[in-house]
Amino acid sequence: MLNEVKEVITAPIEVAKAMGITLKQLLRGPVTNQFPDEPAQVYPRFRGRHTLKRYENGLERCIGCALCAAACPTGCIYVEAAENTDEDRHSPGERYAKIYDINMLRCIFCGYCAEACPTEAIVLEHDFTLAEYDRWDAVYSKERLLEPNNPEYLVVRDDEVFVKAKTWSNK
Repeated sequence: MLNEVKEVITAPIEVAKAMGITLKQLLRGPVTNQFPDEPAQVYPRFRGRHTLKRYENGLERCIGCALCAAACPTGCIYVEAAENTDEDRHSPGERYAKIYDINMLRCIFCGYCAEACPTEAIVLEHDFTLAEYDRWDAVYSKERLLEPNNPEYLVVRDDEVFVKAKTWSNK
């Protein structure tokens, strides 16, 4: 009997506390990032869009070993290797990736592919704009992955000095 009376008294107090928090957040107003007019800040360790890198001389870093595909837990990477010839050289090694596809709809951005790559050919960069209108456009081919991707709308945060950013929880 005592527990029921205690519950009847404390329940409205808890509801009032919860409604107070809700009203406080309602009165603060929104925190809006004006993307893409203002650059978005990402952390240095943020993993976004995949990119295949090249050497300074223009040759591809990927040697077609398919270790990235083996390390991928979702199986979203497909690599088909071919042999380099003296007339048609793509990479400094004996082989190169003839076909390199990543299905971005299946990718979980774990970074295992970048860790498994012996030549550091595949890198997860900071770009997070991955929206597509057609699902087949989300399968990135080798040509699309080799394109340099330096978006103007991204700023990598400097973590040397901690600066508390304005978010919904603090103002």
